[in-house]
Amino acid sequence: MATRRLRAFKRWMNSQGIEYSGALGFVDSSEGDGISVRALCDLKEGDVVARIPKATCLTIQTSGAHEVIESVGFGGYLGLAVALMYERSLGESSPWADYLQLLPCQECLPLLWTLDEVDFLLRGTELHKTMKEDKALIYEDWKENILPLLDSQHFNLNPIFFGIEQYFAAKSLIYSRSFEIDDYHGFGMVPLADLFNHKTAAEDVHFTSVFSNSDSESDDDCKKNDMHANTGDNEPSIKTSSDVEGSNTTFVGKNPCHGSDLDCSSVLGDHTTMLEMVMVKDVEVGAEIFNTYGSLGNAALLHRYGFTEPNNPFDIVNIDLELVLQWSSSLFSSRYSRARLSLWRRLDFSGCVSENTEYFEISFDGEPQIELLILLYTMLLPEDAYYDLDLRVSTAGNFNGAIGMILLKGKSMWKEASELSGDMLLTKDVCNALCSLADMRECFYTSNSIEDDIKALENCCIIRERKLYHSLMLRVSERRILKRLRTYAAVDARSFKVAKQSSSMKKVRKT
Repeated sequence: MATRRLRAFKRWMNSQGIEYSGALGFVDSSEGDGISVRALCDLKEGDVVARIPKATCLTIQTSGAHEVIESVGFGGYLGLAVALMYERSLGESSPWADYLQLLPCQECLPLLWTLDEVDFLLRGTELHKTMKEDKALIYEDWKENILPLLDSQHFNLNPIFFGIEQYFAAKSLIYSRSFEIDDYHGFGMVPLADLFNHKTAAEDVHFTSVFSNSDSESDDDCKKNDMHANTGDNEPSIKTSSDVEGSNTTFVGKNPCHGSDLDCSSVLGDHTTMLEMVMVKDVEVGAEIFNTYGSLGNAALLHRYGFTEPNNPFDIVNIDLELVLQWSSSLFSSRYSRARLSLWRRLDFSGCVSENTEYFEISFDGEPQIELLILLYTMLLPEDAYYDLDLRVSTAGNFNGAIGMILLKGKSMWKEASELSGDMLLTKDVCNALCSLADMRECFYTSNSIEDDIKALENCCIIRERKLYHSLMLRVSERRILKRLRTYAAVDARSFKVAKQSSSMKKVRKT
């Protein structure tokens, strides 16, 4: 049974020309989980289940605050936040009132947690440092950009709706719900499309623009499903590593179980003004219909959308280069460590880089990024092998900008970078180094063991203790990866050639 707010939203969609299939059932959860979308009958791949005019989307261009935003030169998420706060300030007078009343006041993102909660719940995780930095950046963003608008009598904005708390709330909705529409509108809030929940690697429905050859938008902008991507304005980011091609589609009309005989051209008119939701696989009656926000690990999901998923195959843990240098300095002199790092760089290798931090990824199955293995191998080369390699690199010069070779097993055996694999590099010393790094990274968490965290997660209620539940899920996910890294490193290096044969094709990152 539809709730009052859902009925109001449906009436609003009809008045705005938003078409949606009668096969879509909207469920308003009584447990505070928001609205989900379910299939009222079997849906088939290629069915068009919704058409949304771009004019109904809340963007910088469509908002009543357009002139204010344009006059001060705001763009991206900053401008969209002003647009959202402005429309909320209008209350029932806003053209989007019946849509906005369907949205929560704010999403439960770590961005809105207190600093004490961030310190307690996220300590040791990939998000801890990032969230503290994000909160500081967004506060400065509000102070430098929004506060001057309130001080200006020219704009006559109601300060109750543009305060720091309202700005954080608007940001949380934008990060978790906005879509990239096109070059003209940029990012915006898309009614109906934002009701579909996420499921990793399990997309049922695809959000896309309908376009023609005369459209100024590029094919990439129209086709891509770049859901909720960040852009500009000092947007939050964390350290991390499907398009549907055009096809014949059938619009499933108001009759929930039959295709419509509507002439698409008469419905759409100007194709450049319409967005579509298209089924990309069959969904059975009663099942929830999922969108996907991308192939994201739990750190990214919690950061951007406020939730995590169990056994997420895209989870990673990062080992910072600084941590590797700490490990090296505990065994060797600083001069030794710097020299070995310099040689590794001269071999034309590097880690991942995000916000001036260089790091290495450990995948869900505990396999380290091969650049990390090469660095550890280089750090642990015997002196004679190191000097031999250093001499060869120095005399070889810059060969097409990439030397890409390494001396293996301390012998005169050279391998091209593209031929390197983990099993070639896993000496006993490298394996011990990986275990040490895993232990050092583990120390970032609280003194509790992983078993303590798992037990706490099992006893935690996702409804009543949402913050605790998802932070525990993130921490357990990361610590399980570190456990798998130790298992990976504990295997006899001589057995890796068979056990890890697939890793031989892993591409080496080059600078």
